[in-house]
Amino acid sequence: MKKLSISISDFEKMRTNNYLYVDKTKFLAKIVSKDTYYFLYRPRCFGKTLFVDTLEKFYQGKMLCS
Repeated sequence: MKKLSISISDFEKMRTNNYLYVDKTKFLAKIVSKDTYYFLYRPRCFGKTLFVDTLEKFYQGKMLCS
């Protein structure tokens, strides 16, 4: 069973330590394929930092498959 994370905002750490991660790849593909700016507005503790870290790892070529 996968562990739940409350405060981890590092994509690579979540994937390598078997934490539950909701895949947002379809949103990531949409963001990188359009030539526009996005304002990531969500309530506190709602995954903004983790999503931006996921985006960083994507550009670094560190996307891990499950």
